[in-house]
Amino acid sequence: MDLKEFQLREIAQLEAAMEEPGRRDIVLKSPTGSGKTIVLTHFMEDYMRGHARTAFVWLTPGQGDLEEQSKEKMDRYCRGVSTKLLPDVMTGGFAAGDAVFINWQKLTMKDNNALKDSERTNFTEWIERARTAGISFKVVIDESHHSFTEKTEDVVRWFGTDKIIRASATPNDDPNAILVEVPEEDVIAEGLIKKSIRVNPDFPAKIDIDGGDAGRTRYLLERAMDKRAELAAAFKKAGSDVNPLVVVQLPNNSDALLSTVEDWFKERGVDVAGGTLAVWLASRKDNLEDIEENDAPQVAVVIKQAVATGWDCPRAHILVKLRENMDERFEIQTIGRIRRMPEARHYGVESLDSCYVYTFDERFTAGVVGGASDKDVGVKKLFLKPEHKTFSLVKEQRTSVAETRDAGLALSAICQWFHKHYGLGKDFVKNLTKLETAGYVFGERIVSTTLSGEASTTAEIKAAGRTMNTVEVGEAVSTHRHGHDFHHAVGEIGKACPLPYDDTRAILFRAFGTKPTDAAKCLQLETGGPMYAFVINNAKKLREDFVEALAAQLAFMGKGDPVVEREFKFPHECLCPYATSARNQSPSAKNVYDGYPLSAMTAKTKSSGEVKFEKWCEREPEVEWVYRNGDKGDEFFSIVYEDNSKHQRLFFPDYIARIGGATWIIEVKGGWSASGANENIDPYAAKKAEALRAYCDKQGLHGAFVRHEESEDELLASTEGYAEDANDPCWTPLGEAFSAANDEDAPEEGDLDRLAADEGSGGE
Repeated sequence: MDLKEFQLREIAQLEAAMEEPGRRDIVLKSPTGSGKTIVLTHFMEDYMRGHARTAFVWLTPGQGDLEEQSKEKMDRYCRGVSTKLLPDVMTGGFAAGDAVFINWQKLTMKDNNALKDSERTNFTEWIERARTAGISFKVVIDESHHSFTEKTEDVVRWFGTDKIIRASATPNDDPNAILVEVPEEDVIAEGLIKKSIRVNPDFPAKIDIDGGDAGRTRYLLERAMDKRAELAAAFKKAGSDVNPLVVVQLPNNSDALLSTVEDWFKERGVDVAGGTLAVWLASRKDNLEDIEENDAPQVAVVIKQAVATGWDCPRAHILVKLRENMDERFEIQTIGRIRRMPEARHYGVESLDSCYVYTFDERFTAGVVGGASDKDVGVKKLFLKPEHKTFSLVKEQRTSVAETRDAGLALSAICQWFHKHYGLGKDFVKNLTKLETAGYVFGERIVSTTLSGEASTTAEIKAAGRTMNTVEVGEAVSTHRHGHDFHHAVGEIGKACPLPYDDTRAILFRAFGTKPTDAAKCLQLETGGPMYAFVINNAKKLREDFVEALAAQLAFMGKGDPVVEREFKFPHECLCPYATSARNQSPSAKNVYDGYPLSAMTAKTKSSGEVKFEKWCEREPEVEWVYRNGDKGDEFFSIVYEDNSKHQRLFFPDYIARIGGATWIIEVKGGWSASGANENIDPYAAKKAEALRAYCDKQGLHGAFVRHEESEDELLASTEGYAEDANDPCWTPLGEAFSAANDEDAPEEGDLDRLAADEGSGGE
C-alpha cells in the first residue's frame, strides 16, 4: 500500500531511534486511525532487511485477539516477512527474520501451558537457543498503556533486548524514552480520521426527562439513531455503500440497562435475531462476524470495555456513552474507535467527515485529557549525605483510636459554620433563599449538566468544554429510582470529611431535614423528594462546605486525644523528580541528599512557592541544609492535628532546615496573586499552623508558614499564627522572620561568658 507522508516520516524517526546508543525505550504515540500497525510492520520489514540476525517480538494485551489481527495485517502488507504466533514458536522456536506476535497475558497468567515443562522445549529455552545462535531480539509492545504489569516486564527481560518500542495512542509517560509522536492534525490532513468530534449535537439548552436511567438511555438512543439515518442517506447520496454503525457503551454491572437497550432497539426492528444488532460482552458475542466490513448489516453494537482495546471498525461513526467515570486513557481510546474514515478519505460532506458522541456524563470532556503528566519530568534516586545520618526529631503519629470521631461535634461545627458563613438565622424560608442565592439548588427535580459542541482533536475537547454550550438535564426525583444516587452522594460527602456514611446521613437530615428539630438547624426540608434532590443536586457544594466547616477555627470543640511519638530520621534514599530539559542540572549545595539537582527547583516539579523557597535556601548564607519532606507515609516527618469532629489527621510539613544554627519546620502554602487574590487551597491551613506552633513549643524548635506575594515578588513568613490576608501583621519578609526568631534564642553576653566558663570546667 502507499504510505502517507507522515507515515514515512514516522518510519524514518523509528529507524533513527533504533540507532541511538544507550537508550533502550522508544515511545510511539500515534492516534487511533493513523495506521500505527501498518507503520510498525513496514518499519520491521525495512529494519530486518538491513539487520539480518534480528527477530521482532510483538506483544499485545489479552482482549480481542489483537496478536492475530496484527499478524494478519503484516501478512497482507509485508509478504517478505516470516510471521508467527505463540504455537508456532512452541513447535519450532525463533529464527532470524521472524516477526512473532504474542498475547503477553497468555505468558503471565497462571496455569498457562506455554510455560510448563513438557515434552516440548519450553518458551524460555527457545529464547535462549535463539540468542545462542546470535539472534538479536527487538520488542514491540502494542497498546502499551493497557494492563502492563511487573510480570509483563519480566517477559520482556527474557529476550535480553536493547530496544523496546512502546506503541499506543495514549502511552504512559517516560521522560527517559525517545518519543516519536504523530500529531492528530497530520492524520486528519491525510483523510484517515474524521475532521471533528461532535458532542451532543443540537441538544436544546434544557432537557426534561422522566423515567430515570431508562428515560435517559432512550433519549440518547433516539438521537443517535436519528443521526445514523441521516448519515446513511448522506453515504448513499455520495455513492458509497458504507452502513454507519452506532456503538452503545454500557457501564459495568448493567444487566438491567442491557435489557432496556435491547428492548428499545427491538421495538424499532433492530435485533440480534435479525442480524442488525450485535452484542460484544464478556459473556455474549452475537453477530460480530464481519462487523468491520463497510457494508455489513449490523446498525448498532452494544459493548462494555472491549471497544477500547484495539478494535478496528472504520464504519463505527456514533458513540452512545452510557458508561461513566472512565479514566483519561480509556476515554481517548474509546473516541478513537469512531474516528476512522471508512474509506480512508474525506467526503467533503460535513456530516460524514465528523463523528458523534451522545452522553449525559458531565465529566466526559474533562476525562479526555485530564491527568496527563508532564513529559519533561524525570526521576533520580538519591542517597543521604553521611553527615545527616545522625540527625533526628520526634514525629507524631495517630493513636490506635484515631479513627474515632464525635458526630455530635461534627454536626455542631457544620451548623455553626453554615450560620456564620451564609448569615443564616431561625427563619428557614429566609435561610433557603440565602443558600439558593449562594448557589444551592432546591426543588424536586434532579438537575445535571452536559455539553453540546465540537472539537477537531481529542486534545481540544477539554478546551472546547469551556466554550461548548452547557445543556441542563432535569428529571423528577424518585426515592426509588434515585436511591443509589442519593447513597452515592452521601458517601462522597462523608469520604471528603472523612465521616462514616451513617454519621454523614444523620448530620444531613439533622441539619437540613424536618426531624429531629435541633436548635442550630439550617433548613427544614421534607424527608422524601426534596431532601433527596437537595443532597444529589448539591453533593459537590455540600462536600466542599462540610470540609470547610470541619477545618474552620470555631469555638473550642473539646480536649484532644493523645498522640504517639516516634523517632524520625531522614530516609537514607529518596526518589527526586527533576526537569529533564532544565539548563542547570548542577547539584544543590544545601540539600541533605547527595546530587539533589537544581533542576528539581522548577515549576515542573513543585509549586511556585516551593520553588522560590528552595532557591532562597540555596543562596541564603544562614541556611546550612534543607530537607524536602514527603507528603504521606510512615517514613516521613508528621505532626498530628484534629478537625472539628475530633478526628486525628496527619500533617506532613514541607521542609526541615537548619537556619542560623536552629532547626526549623516549614510549610509552604499557596500565596497571593499580583491582584491580591488568595491562592491557598488548603482549608486546614490554620489548624496545621496551630499544631505546628504547639509542636515546636513542646520540642524547643522553630516553625513557620511561608507564602509568596506575587505583587512584590516577596516570600513572607509567619512564625506566630496564620491568616489568609497578606496584610495581616503575622506576615513578615522571610529573612526578617528567621532572623528575629533566631535572635530571640541567642544568649545574652553574660550567658556566653558563663557558657565558656562551664565548658572550661567540664560543665554542660
